[in-house]
Amino acid sequence: MPELPETETIARDLDRTVSGAVIEGTTVARPDVLRGVSARTLAKRVRGAAIARSWRRAKLVILDLSSGDRIVVQPRFTGALLIDDGTLDADALAYATVRFGLRDGRSIVYRDVRRLGTVTLMNPARFAAVSAALGIEPLDHAFTPSHLSVLLRGSRQPVKKVIMDQRRIAGIGNIYANEALWRAGVDPSRAARSLREPEITALHAGVVDVLTEAIAARGTTFRDFRDSRGEPGGFAARLSVYGRGGESCHRCRSRLVATHAIDGRATVLCVHCQS
Repeated sequence: MPELPETETIARDLDRTVSGAVIEGTTVARPDVLRGVSARTLAKRVRGAAIARSWRRAKLVILDLSSGDRIVVQPRFTGALLIDDGTLDADALAYATVRFGLRDGRSIVYRDVRRLGTVTLMNPARFAAVSAALGIEPLDHAFTPSHLSVLLRGSRQPVKKVIMDQRRIAGIGNIYANEALWRAGVDPSRAARSLREPEITALHAGVVDVLTEAIAARGTTFRDFRDSRGEPGGFAARLSVYGRGGESCHRCRSRLVATHAIDGRATVLCVHCQS
């Protein structure tokens, strides 16, 4: 967390509000979030560069600069990219780690409570190598039921683990894997290769639909996630299984079961609906 819908929300916000803005200066309060670049080098290379575009790849937020470099942020568990126009309160800025000051007086602030996320500056070749190691984007037109079938067919691993593998499908994390599998009526622990074509089609629809709906709701916030304005996402109220262990299934009213048996991650399912 943040997963695809949360990073997509941040990237869209940034693209809408800071595209064309010029970076005037950089302040690094917590250099331990930097990867592959020193605070001094980061400040030197981004100064005077315009932000050409902001976008998402997997769970990464990318700012394309006019210099050809890319600022790549991986928020992980508690990271957020905020736009500070002088109105953000002290609480929102309490855990600021990196600040990019813009020529128009605003700032882009990377805030990270636990400092598990990262900020990297990449040239085109380095970014291309990182992107090539990631799987297909689940909201791309190329991600079809047939493509998903190929990804699942050769694996004996639990289907939940396979769809969360960033080398196969980029951007799906624990929250939305739980939700998509519940929507598809598929047991998360089943071997991926055991799924039949109708189940794969249902899982594909579950993945695409839940991600699309979560983006429309500006992501899911339990505690830490905030969008670029410092506001929480609205999808938590629409979750069907994640975080609801012991409660009633929305579909059949059976009690939802919570377990950590699959790869040590929290899994919630309805044993009646998901076979």
